[in-house]
Amino acid sequence: MKIPCHAAYVYASVKQARAPFAGQLLFATAMAALFQSPLQAQDQNPNSAAAQTGASQQSSASEEIAALRAEIAVLKQQLAAITAKVDAAAANVQKNANPQAEPAAVQAANPIAASKSKSAFEISGEGGWSFRPRARIHYDVGSVNAPAAIPGSGATDGLGFGSEARRIWIGAEGALPGGFGYRLDVDVTGGPVVLRDVLLLYRTDKLSVNIGHHKPFFGIEELVSANDTSFTERSAWSDAFNFDRRVGVSAEYLTGPLLLQGGIFTDNIAELDNDGNNSIALSARTVFAPKLGNAQLHLGGSFQHVDLSDTQPSRQYRQRPFSRIADIRFIDTGSLNNAASETGYGLEAAIIAGRLHASAESYWLTLNRRDLADPTFFGGSVEAGLFLTNDTRKYRSGTFRGIDVSNPLDKGGPGALQLNIRYDYLDLNDDIIIGGIQNSYQASLIWTPINYVRFLFNYARLDYTGAVIPAGADRNFGVDAFVARTQVSF
Repeated sequence: MKIPCHAAYVYASVKQARAPFAGQLLFATAMAALFQSPLQAQDQNPNSAAAQTGASQQSSASEEIAALRAEIAVLKQQLAAITAKVDAAAANVQKNANPQAEPAAVQAANPIAASKSKSAFEISGEGGWSFRPRARIHYDVGSVNAPAAIPGSGATDGLGFGSEARRIWIGAEGALPGGFGYRLDVDVTGGPVVLRDVLLLYRTDKLSVNIGHHKPFFGIEELVSANDTSFTERSAWSDAFNFDRRVGVSAEYLTGPLLLQGGIFTDNIAELDNDGNNSIALSARTVFAPKLGNAQLHLGGSFQHVDLSDTQPSRQYRQRPFSRIADIRFIDTGSLNNAASETGYGLEAAIIAGRLHASAESYWLTLNRRDLADPTFFGGSVEAGLFLTNDTRKYRSGTFRGIDVSNPLDKGGPGALQLNIRYDYLDLNDDIIIGGIQNSYQASLIWTPINYVRFLFNYARLDYTGAVIPAGADRNFGVDAFVARTQVSF
């Protein structure tokens, strides 16, 4: 009965092994040693069993069990060493497959790498290097329907049905050692290549510094990425007031719910080819964004002052009827001469509470002219949105962000579905400047099946008072605009 006793002991020892394949190896080795010792003893003295007394048999069995136990202890030590090596190799493989699994201390040392965008993939290197591709493709189709009496209706200026590639951008972003980063976006839509964001970045927990071609701090909606807006186009005043990227240096400081932003800029990079361009712009914005329970509140104000270049002594403010498919402008100040500088003030408020978001903005722009009156123009908008699915809009760094679809299509879910409404107002009249007034009532339905794809369906009713087209006819009329967009972005 010695063999069953030994087998039970070996099985109990192997059962404690962590790695299955190592446990099998230990079991086989132990069993071989178990059977080998009795057989060797029998080969050396086959007739000894009959001559031994009961006492000598018991002593031999005890010695044999002790030897086997010693061999098993050595094997268990070897197994523990092998298991430790296997665990270390598995952890290293997991770390390489998922760079985000680095300890919090490592992530904090490189905050740009820690706050990654929704990119399809990323290449990471030692020392904090990373590379992520960026791209956006926006295709629009729709129609702008105006009264038949307006010149060009259904024939020219984009009225009637049309389509366009609204945006095709490619680029890259990533991290550099020491908390630095970079971003490059190139617009290749249709005509000549246009540079968008071209930036060197530096980030800490509270301070951000941006050097290069980027947007000044105009307001919450202007700073929302075009990939994440609630409608295919931003509010009319955002486009009419010529907000654009400029070359400069800016800084952002975040402490608790308070965000301070400011920068000094020259001009758009495309305008700097002219050696006589001496434009200088100052931009500042303050945001107070406390949490109210589970709701995110946003209150802010912005200021801009631009000393215009001597090479551009005139300014013009105008706007299309919601969609860029139509090139016609029903409100337009025309060219305003003797322009010296622009000064703008903005107020903004927003809230995100679960599936609901809402925002309101207003902006006053004064054109300072030499030896002429200084007109002030006004724009404002109010919007609200509600997700019909279990999703919510994100918020970071003083503006809205996209969403992470809670139940995406590739996981068997419906994706995210959102309804939005907006009232949009733009007044380009002041004193002797009669550019017209536009009131717009808008609705949108957005389906986001996965994080990188959106389908937008928009309707806008635009009512004009004192429109500049048609001249000499009824200048108070309404226009209907329909736009659908297919969007891919990462």
